[in-house]
Parts: sequence; C-alpha cells; structure tokens
Amino acid sequence: MKRLLVYCEGPTEETFTKEILAHYFSSMDVYVTPIGAGGVSKYSILKKDLIRICKSDKTAVVTTMLDYYGLPGDTPGKASITGDIYHKAQHIEAAIAEDMAGLDNLYVNLTVHEFEGLLFSETSAFADVASSKQIIELQKINSRFETPEHINDSRDTIPSRRIKKIVPTYNKLTDGIKVAGNIGIDGISAKCIHFRQWIATLTTWAKA
Repeated sequence: MKRLLVYCEGPTEETFTKEILAHYFSSMDVYVTPIGAGGVSKYSILKKDLIRICKSDKTAVVTTMLDYYGLPGDTPGKASITGDIYHKAQHIEAAIAEDMAGLDNLYVNLTVHEFEGLLFSETSAFADVASSKQIIELQKINSRFETPEHINDSRDTIPSRRIKKIVPTYNKLTDGIKVAGNIGIDGISAKCIHFRQWIATLTTWAKA
C-alpha cells in the first residue's frame, strides 16, 4: 500500500483530508494521512516542517494543502508573481519546490484561493447548512467569476468571508466539510482547474 502524507493548513483541511480525500484514494490502495501545520505564519517554519516530514518517510509522497491566500510574505516566488491566478499559484509552487531541492518525494500544492473557494463548485450542496434564499445569493457570487478558484483574495472578499456574510451560522469545520462531502472530489475537480490538476497528479502516482 502506498502512503500519502498531506501537510494541511488547518483543522478544516485536516478533516477534509481524513474524511474525504482519504476515502477517494482508498480504492487506489493509498493510505492518506493528514499532518497539521497549525497555520502558516512563517515560511521558515513551513520549510523546516516539510523537510522533516519528507525525510522521516522517504517511501511516502508528501503533498501540501495550503491556502494561496495569506501565504507568508517571505514565501519563495511571492514577490515576483504575475499573470492569472493559475500562473501565480504554479509559480509559487515551483519556487517552493526549487527552494527545497533534493526532496524527491515532495509535491507542493496550493489551494486557490482558500478551502472555501472550492465549495462554490456547487452551491446547491449548501442545502444542509443554508436556506434556499442564501443559496441563491451564493450562486450570484459564483456566477460573477470564471471559476470558483477565481473568487478573489482581498481581506473582505475571500470566499470564507463571502459565505459567512450570507450564511452567518456557517461553521468552517463542520459545515465546510459537510458541503465538500456533498460535492465530492469529482464535483470539485469538474469546476476547479488547479484542484483538478492536483488530484490528477496524485492519481497518476497512485496508479503507477
């Protein structure tokens, strides 16, 4: 059985990994384990953690589920990004990988822009946690953007704040995971290009 270690931004990503991602890859005979980062305040801490994790089990693949939004200012590549959000995310991922050269079992991944953005893949999936009127308002936001991953990253307009403004009772951990589970990995992949590429790369490795 192959092993996949996922270095997660916070508790929501850890739970997503444990309950949804792990189930998705179980059919491919891959054992998935979340590892909590406890937030990412400094790149130096992120780097130290990833080096330790990668070297602790060289037979496992290590990947990350870190928010593009809120990355530390000293993250490699962040000061020189241009282009659309996908180019920016890929640029930073490549810069981090280059900075950690030699870690052959590391696959750097950023969530664009944050976990809640993925939930806009199918706003009807909020049915368990939001009213029909609230879902209509969420869909209005979704319709203004090219993809859910384009919902922007300023402090007041990040996906999580947009959801909370419309659904005040929204709980990031319990409700967020419930919505993500309703959509599923394939549903998210259908609408979120960068997320789809991440899943596709891991799937290729799992089936190799």
